[in-house]
Amino acid sequence: MNTFLPFTRPSIDEDTIADVVAVLRSGWITSGPKVQALEQALNTYLGGHRLVRTMTSATGGLEMALRAFGVGVGDEVVVPAMSFAASANVVIRTGATPVFVDVDLRSRNATADALSAAITPRTRVLMPVHFSGLACDMDAINTLAQAQGLRVLEDAAHAIGTRHQGRLIGSFGDMVSFSFHANKNMTTVEGGALVFADSSLTLAIDRERFHGISKDAAGNIDVTSAGGKYNLTDVAAAVGIGQLRGLDAFNRTRRALAQHYFMRLSPHLEPDQLPTPGDDGHSWHMFAILLPWAKLGFSRDTFVQKMKEQHIGIGIHYPCIPGLSYYRQLGFDPAAYPNAQRIGAETVTLPLFPAMTTMDVDRVCDALLALIQPQKGIV
Repeated sequence: MNTFLPFTRPSIDEDTIADVVAVLRSGWITSGPKVQALEQALNTYLGGHRLVRTMTSATGGLEMALRAFGVGVGDEVVVPAMSFAASANVVIRTGATPVFVDVDLRSRNATADALSAAITPRTRVLMPVHFSGLACDMDAINTLAQAQGLRVLEDAAHAIGTRHQGRLIGSFGDMVSFSFHANKNMTTVEGGALVFADSSLTLAIDRERFHGISKDAAGNIDVTSAGGKYNLTDVAAAVGIGQLRGLDAFNRTRRALAQHYFMRLSPHLEPDQLPTPGDDGHSWHMFAILLPWAKLGFSRDTFVQKMKEQHIGIGIHYPCIPGLSYYRQLGFDPAAYPNAQRIGAETVTLPLFPAMTTMDVDRVCDALLALIQPQKGIV
């Protein structure tokens, strides 16, 4: 019997495990020298000229960044309709309003033109999302933002190690939020990082990260705002340092596996059912395809169950945000975003992680094609 193949799994080596044990034995397990070392390592990885702050999640980072930008009641933030719900939830939590835009069907990314059409006098921030590790056209988006006097907050939860025009995402631009959740290309178990260049934002981010506290030279504290608590632990940072060492190798493997998926599936699926192939800058956080369930004659739930019976895990990334109950209650209509609505209804995420082999990809494709080939000519 085949062992179960999940849709993702982290790769954590023995050196990293030993580093975690050393932190636990040190007696200093919360934010301390390892957090500082991880932040410095990330800065070095991104070219050495950025400001880096780690935190407990990319979601927290997005909210911290919006608050540092001064976003609040009466403001608008432009967000893709296809992303994880957190991209919009953080806007709501600041008191501002998300303004959704549709995405390109294959890249799942919002274009500069789509973002531009959504700008109103109340817009404060553009929030492009680098879906699945494929970079948005940041040259065009940053040019648009500069012309309109807007801030840019890149939701790069999928995009650590991604490159745009040869430059690492996070090595340039206004503000970038990375995720180090357990299913991401590198992990701190849970965690994230903000990367930015504007030093005037540092104090606001530092205070928001830890209770709004400031300290004088003698160590006396004051609280100057109702900050949150988002500080990363040294235990988590030790995992992150080890993961960062392997990141480029992880991403090379992901690219090779993605190319094998294309080789196997391209003869059987229409181009718009496959993601954009990308280039060597694509970090391939996920490999998600679209399947026309009504034409196939069975539901996505049935597909997921049938693949599970073959000991293969399938993810669903993501529902269209305006179609979620909370956003429907706010008056959003998913039909206004037809590409995002179709992606949300048809998407399935196939297994993709560095410990896989091309034989694992073949196993997934064989099982998938066995399910859809009885309907040959439909897909």
